[in-house]
Amino acid sequence: MVIVCSDYVFFMTHINWFKSRHWGSGDIVSDKSLSESHKSISIPKTASFWKKMLAFSGPGYLVAVGYMDPGNWATDLMGGAKYGYTLLFVVLLSSLFAMLLQYLSAKIGIVTGRDLAQICRDNFGKRTSFFFWLMAEVMIIACDLAEVIGSAIALNLLFKIPLAVGVVITAADVFVLLMLQNRGFRYLEALVITLIGTIMVAFSMEILFSVPEVGSLLGGFLPTTELFSNKEMLYIAVGILGATVMPHNLYLHSAVVQTRAYEETPEGKKEALKFSAIDSTIALSFAFYINAAILIVSAATFYVRGFTEVTEISQAYQLLSPLLGTTMASVLFAIALLVSGQNSTITGTLAGQIIMEGFLKFKLMPWLRRLITRLLAVVPAVLAILIYGNHSLTKLLIFSQVILSLQLPFAVFPLVYFTGKKKYMGSFVNGPVLNFLAWLVAIVIVILNICLLSLFFIA
Repeated sequence: MVIVCSDYVFFMTHINWFKSRHWGSGDIVSDKSLSESHKSISIPKTASFWKKMLAFSGPGYLVAVGYMDPGNWATDLMGGAKYGYTLLFVVLLSSLFAMLLQYLSAKIGIVTGRDLAQICRDNFGKRTSFFFWLMAEVMIIACDLAEVIGSAIALNLLFKIPLAVGVVITAADVFVLLMLQNRGFRYLEALVITLIGTIMVAFSMEILFSVPEVGSLLGGFLPTTELFSNKEMLYIAVGILGATVMPHNLYLHSAVVQTRAYEETPEGKKEALKFSAIDSTIALSFAFYINAAILIVSAATFYVRGFTEVTEISQAYQLLSPLLGTTMASVLFAIALLVSGQNSTITGTLAGQIIMEGFLKFKLMPWLRRLITRLLAVVPAVLAILIYGNHSLTKLLIFSQVILSLQLPFAVFPLVYFTGKKKYMGSFVNGPVLNFLAWLVAIVIVILNICLLSLFFIA
């Protein structure tokens, strides 16, 4: 915590220097969200439904990677190993919550032409906006920290690269992201979709290797009263459900949907919202499949064999091959982890750019913005390894999820508030039923995160 804060203070004390040196694109950013990619992807006006859906497809997958990042793996693995398929219901419920909130995020971007950070800046006072920006930046650091750690663990498992070196290597993807975005936003989306496909293939193979019992698996999607009577099960369930929604995704989605050149008319916005909803729902269904698959593989491999104390990613890696009788089980697991970490860092650094530009109306050069974001995660991870050893990374990973839980209300509540006000949304304002569900989901998620935090600190 001290390390992260000190890095952040360093960044804050030098931001004026960056401004004075004009390392941004004119210092003051364009009023368009993600100006370099804004409305850059054309939408054919007279094309068929399927061609239009293809043109709108992409932003949902950038968002989906945040729901399958390394930070979620530990709770899914622990839930499957300890309670079998019982918590699949919680994975399903958390995915439904995510679909609703991401729909609202896309909606606010399409209807208002502002991303969530911008609309907060437009309607909050300067001090409030600065505070929200500060909270969002801490969130980005915590998010990036989880991805860096996950990637470093995967590199260590696959290639025996020391964890500290692996953490440093992860900084290279900053330049890969910049290169792809310079070639066009579609290239970035294509890479993300390819990586998601890789994870899906890897865990589909893992399911085939582990041979889960179908009846028990399907029964896991039904709620159980044991969830409330078993405190330890409730703790893991709260971890899965409460920490699933990633706050940076709400900022991200509201911006990336504006890369599509839809018509700025009520009809054009309605069409864009329809196809964006389809895009994000399909993409988040893939994220649900992957999260469920992690839990299913854990249950079928560890729970049924009595290995109920598997709590760490490295433990799972070491046990998969001997228990399933094939070396491919562990290799595929580590590859999926590496891909997951790299995929999530791409969207995390992109969200960091959106948040800075939206709240401060200030833009650093993309490579500099992303390098700063990555260093604020790499430096504390390397120092933790050097000072406390390799096992400190697991604690740091958990701590990053706690930080994300603390930041969630600062993204969820403004999103639900603005989409429920006719002043901002006009005829697209949330209806009574949708508004009720949105507030219910927001309050439930925040309460669960508070419970998770209290249980974390008590433990």
